Amino acid sequence: MKTRAVRIYGKGDLRLEEFELPALRDDEILASVVSDCICMSTYKAAIQGSDHKRIPDDVAENPTIMGHEFSGELVKIGAKWENSFKVGQKYSIQPALNYKGSLDAPGYSFHYIGGNATYVIIPNEVMEMGCLLPYNGEAFFYASLAEPMSCVIGAFHANYHTSYGVYKHDMGIVAGGNMAILAGAGPMGLGAIDYIINTERRPKLLVVTDIDDVKLSRAAQVLTAEKAAENGVKLVYLNTNCSDELLALTDGRGFDDVFVYAPVASVIELADRILGKDGCLNFFAGPTDPAFTAAFNFYNVHYASTHIVGTSGGNTSDMLESLDMMGRGLINPAAMITHVGGLDSVIDTTLNLPKIPGGKKLIYSGISMPLTAIDDFGASEDSVLQEIAEIVAGNNGLWCAEAEKYLLEAKG
Repeated sequence: MKTRAVRIYGKGDLRLEEFELPALRDDEILASVVSDCICMSTYKAAIQGSDHKRIPDDVAENPTIMGHEFSGELVKIGAKWENSFKVGQKYSIQPALNYKGSLDAPGYSFHYIGGNATYVIIPNEVMEMGCLLPYNGEAFFYASLAEPMSCVIGAFHANYHTSYGVYKHDMGIVAGGNMAILAGAGPMGLGAIDYIINTERRPKLLVVTDIDDVKLSRAAQVLTAEKAAENGVKLVYLNTNCSDELLALTDGRGFDDVFVYAPVASVIELADRILGKDGCLNFFAGPTDPAFTAAFNFYNVHYASTHIVGTSGGNTSDMLESLDMMGRGLINPAAMITHVGGLDSVIDTTLNLPKIPGGKKLIYSGISMPLTAIDDFGASEDSVLQEIAEIVAGNNGLWCAEAEKYLLEAKG
């Protein structure tokens, strides 16, 4: 079977190509790809090429398929997995396989699997590690968003706290404590807010900062303070880089948990300044510079037990949690999506991702369509997009299952 896919050959060298997939082995599964979200992690891989830890050294001769936030349907099941999966089943994939300790991951390391493709071969490693996850929802894009949401969820689980004289980490955020998400009005920040105000272990105070008033305004409209208050969370949106202003919201006690959603030294240092006793700083945003550093107050490390953690991705349990919460209607990560495009828009979108405003860029692999902001659908000369603009307007401006279905039927 032939597939069309975006493959990486080196730094900034992405190519949309059509090629033949090899014959399916008994321990593999053939699948279609319907949706994929383009992630900043994909951008980093694209510009770093084989210098990236997940991209093979020989990628110039043996290119790999890009994209790791994808969903589709199973087309043909190898004999080994016939009793575990079925043809026509929708799926999501946890790319962080950790197979025998390897960093290899779909969307980075494999020749025949990645989200920026029409058809892929899912290798045995994915099933062996329990990372091929059945998905029963209506819309494919939610399954694509399960991976970024798992990263958010994993970060909250990775925070830890201690008690004096007790040499044991209490994992997770402080329930009923003070939390701040700095630079948190972007797509991943929206996912974090949505999750933390709707999960069982919640803070009492959640402060979200950003220096972009447009992003803050949209976040406050989509994830309202009133909704958070219904779940016992005081949610405050604030454009500030002033530690005194932030600390005043805690009556000077400081924050138990602070998450940094931008790889900027000044933001990390602000987070450090607002930590309370036993405060945990989670550096969520991955930098592209391997020599990236920031100052940290080690006086407070010694006397106030402040500490720092970092996470890169979530695990399968985190992804299952995100799928479960979406399935039960507890979270709606559609707020993360601001642009939609087809497979032919992937290369330009990936290589220019930091320059494109807004949130997540959603790609439908089986269609041809320039990347378009959802807010611009109504002004488009494309009658399909005009119709979808009305659908989205009736859904509080958010992408939805009805919009996806209409797009795929009209352009698929």
